[in-house]
Amino acid sequence: MPSTDLNRHARQVINVTQGHPQGCDPSIVRSWQRCLEDYHLDPAQNIAPTVLEHSRILEGRERLQQVLHIAGCEMNSLHQQLSGAGHAVLLTDARGIILNCITAPAERKVFEHAGLWLGADWSEAREGTNGIGTCVIERQALSIYQDEHFRGRHTGLTCSASPVFDPQGELLAVLDVSSARHAATRQSQFHTMALVNLSAKTIESSYFLRQYEHQWLLRFHLQAQAVGLFSEGMLAFDGEGLICGVNQSGLNLLGQTRSGLLGQSIDNIFDCGLDDLFARASTQASASWPLRTCDGRQLFAALRGQPRAVPVCVAPAPVPKPIRPPMGDICMGDEALQQDFRRALRVFERDVPLLINGETGSGKEAFAKAVHQASLRASKPFDGGTLFLDEIGDMPLALQTRLLRVLEDRVVVPIGGEPQAVDVRIVSATHRNLLERVSDGSFREDLYYRLNGLEVGLPALRERTDKSQLLDFLLAQEAGEQRLAISPAARQALLEFQWPGNVRQLRNMLRTLAALCEGDVIEFDDLPVAIRQVVTEPAPSYSENPLENAEKLALLAALDTQRWHMTQTAAQLGVSRNTLYRKLRKHGIAR
Repeated sequence: MPSTDLNRHARQVINVTQGHPQGCDPSIVRSWQRCLEDYHLDPAQNIAPTVLEHSRILEGRERLQQVLHIAGCEMNSLHQQLSGAGHAVLLTDARGIILNCITAPAERKVFEHAGLWLGADWSEAREGTNGIGTCVIERQALSIYQDEHFRGRHTGLTCSASPVFDPQGELLAVLDVSSARHAATRQSQFHTMALVNLSAKTIESSYFLRQYEHQWLLRFHLQAQAVGLFSEGMLAFDGEGLICGVNQSGLNLLGQTRSGLLGQSIDNIFDCGLDDLFARASTQASASWPLRTCDGRQLFAALRGQPRAVPVCVAPAPVPKPIRPPMGDICMGDEALQQDFRRALRVFERDVPLLINGETGSGKEAFAKAVHQASLRASKPFDGGTLFLDEIGDMPLALQTRLLRVLEDRVVVPIGGEPQAVDVRIVSATHRNLLERVSDGSFREDLYYRLNGLEVGLPALRERTDKSQLLDFLLAQEAGEQRLAISPAARQALLEFQWPGNVRQLRNMLRTLAALCEGDVIEFDDLPVAIRQVVTEPAPSYSENPLENAEKLALLAALDTQRWHMTQTAAQLGVSRNTLYRKLRKHGIAR
């Protein structure tokens, strides 16, 4: 780097640290101040990083042998995901010493010239502000973009680093991806940072599992589908039930500190006897089950270990109180829906935008919330951590342009305020065919491709294979403390009805039935006439026109919803009153 550029960068560093930050990230300002005041570094000094002797490198690698073994495959996979070219994937120890480096062979000299090679000391005290060294100090994932580096000689680099912690919460290693490409953009760093953070969590979880492979291991989450995924909590305990290890996700889910958990008996945390817990263990631990904390929070868990028999008790065990499904939960007994959820969660964790398509009322927002709650962002709010854009297909073109700018820059400007960076995952939903709207010019093509990282099509309620399970699930939610059952005849009618309003219509119907039910069973006669008629009228055979049958059922449902008010029914269906009367005569429908 020419001396004039080094001096210019040094003046910028001095200007910022003397109280003129000009929108700099606070963590960068703190680091620059440490470099000047604590380490007494010169930002214009052009010297290569310090490299340890070979024997000391071997000693460092020996100390972290298990971590290096676990991280090796993940680092190679990360390098491939980044398309290889222009990136170096690095693993350091807790001091910032590089112990493993993966680059394309043709680019090795470029990164060695930049000082990124085995044994190089990239601690903040040696090299100033940089991804590795500053991550060691700040103990959080961060990106250092080009001239955010303290030393002028490093301003050609862009680094994204994430910490790896051991089960006791101590810094174990740092995973870093560095790029020497001057064309690297801040936008590209969002994608890189997401991949680095996810890979670091994978290494951390694998190390935890390896450390406690001979202990009992409880894996848990707010969502049953998320047990076994990256965001799960993990808690290890011995044969006496004493907790000996817990990961950060576990602390977040339980709202506890590590010092407050370690050494405690596990039955002080969960509302479950130790013998009952041991009896649920499995050597594979693939199936999760409901588990409530002592302070009443609902989780789902799986226990790895050899199951123990429950001792016979003389006194009869109390009848467990039925657990009401959490209001924010979602029923996904449909196998295709489960597969779509798993795919959606995998790409969501890698900051790939989700586009959820489905009929009105099919549960698009509930699906989006379930993905958010099962992800690493579960502790963040559903809009500050995940931005949900509902019915994106109806957005005016002017707002589409503004949204596209925000998505590209990841910056918003409050009215009368300064630009602010936003860190969110994007989930959009629509019931419209966006490609058709792109064709007719009512939706921007560039925004469509920006939002459609993965499109998930939610099935209509009439297409789902888990309707009976969903019926019980929603009734439990809407009935609250009531214990309601559904008679076989009423269940058959509810399952055979076509539900043009999908899950939303079914939920509203069950809420009404629960409110009006005077006993503890919803009977066939309690159902609205439009639903009863599906069973009481002979159903047309498939030799007749199934489309006409579906139209008739939709008409009956709309009439029942609007209490046979013709003007309102026509408005709901989007037709004129004359058209509505013509269709009623066609199908022989009379009040």
